[in-house]
Amino acid sequence: MPYLPVLLLLSAVILVNGWTDAPNAIVTPVASGVLSFRRAASMAALCNLLGVLSTAAVSDAVARTLYSIADFGSQALTALTAALAATALWGVIAWRFGIPTSESHALIAGLMGSALALGIDRLHTGPLLWVAFGLMLSLALGWLLGRLFRTLLPQSPKADFYAKGQILGSALTAFLHGAQDGQKFLGVLALILTFQHGGYALHSWECWACAALMALGTLMGGRRIIETVGRKMVLLTPRAGFAADLGCAVTLTFCTLMGLPVSTTHAKTAAVLGAGSRPDPKVAGELGMAWLLTFPLCGIIAFGLARLLI
Repeated sequence: MPYLPVLLLLSAVILVNGWTDAPNAIVTPVASGVLSFRRAASMAALCNLLGVLSTAAVSDAVARTLYSIADFGSQALTALTAALAATALWGVIAWRFGIPTSESHALIAGLMGSALALGIDRLHTGPLLWVAFGLMLSLALGWLLGRLFRTLLPQSPKADFYAKGQILGSALTAFLHGAQDGQKFLGVLALILTFQHGGYALHSWECWACAALMALGTLMGGRRIIETVGRKMVLLTPRAGFAADLGCAVTLTFCTLMGLPVSTTHAKTAAVLGAGSRPDPKVAGELGMAWLLTFPLCGIIAFGLARLLI
């Protein structure tokens, strides 16, 4: 079966995505002491699974955007192998150093790099501009909404109001992470199976497989990233954490409905920066540098691997 190796690689990348992106959903309740890491990761895994399945049943706009980024032609399996390998490598490196980098943009950069190895004419400008717009919008909107909700939320509600709110907000963020990133990987899966299906197609077993793998990866968690975002980068009170959850949730909902393939990592980190206090400019600068390096480095790795394999 020619698809098996690249399908196994895609499965590994989905696992890494759940593993490294789990902290984006649960960083606020864990950092502020509302939930233990294990309970928060279990909740996020379930919500991730439901997010993948629910959104796939309603809309596949994000999946179609990923599917149409490039024309890989008859060399699709080789090019996708290079793109996925670069994505997985970058995700593991980022986790090792506790950097909440974006698996989504690593994946897109990998697809771009492997497509360029086939020729610049293989890239489609429209979907790439849509991705770039989503990147800028998610960062700006996440920060602005995090700051806005922190301003609007009352200072002294009932004692457990924000604790319960953070649990709800994290569950919603995990659900929306599944909705966003699950569709991206379903778009790649459609690319892998495009010749077998005779074009773009998604089936229920594919959605279930993607959801289960992402949930399993989420259970593995990412404590290092929680330390960076929730404890080192800013000071998060329960009120600020709830504001960040709301800001991220609104951003992801809006972008998903528009069909924009945005990064859950970027949206949540921007919202945390907007809602938190006493930000550490050194940590924030290191995160920004890692984000800036994601596109060129993943693209170069994928380009090199594709040229070796082709």
